[in-house]
Amino acid sequence: QVQLVESGGGLVQPGGSLRLSCAASKIIFSIYTMGWYRQAPGKGRQLVARITSGGTTTYTDAVKGRFTISRDNAKNTVYLQMNSLKPEDTAVYYCNAYRVDNFWGQGTQVTVSS
Repeated sequence: QVQLVESGGGLVQPGGSLRLSCAASKIIFSIYTMGWYRQAPGKGRQLVARITSGGTTTYTDAVKGRFTISRDNAKNTVYLQMNSLKPEDTAVYYCNAYRVDNFWGQGTQVTVSS
């Protein structure tokens, strides 16, 4: 069974940084588009960033210039480096693997608060 396991969430002050990781198993990781989504309380799940198998990246406007998505195919892992965090970045962050099928991690909480 495919597994996506996120880690790296937590509580951080505004202006701080966090790095999320998502380790994948039982998929051919290198051929999947990997993405990070987030869901804030009372809101729907929204795309934050994605990276294709070829390394092309896409970001939602709210995080451009602050977040960086990357992948290490040798480690079957995708990362999200989050800098200059704001309170509005507070959400549960989910890892996603997409090709023809679609897989999700269990989510990791990111809270930005002083």
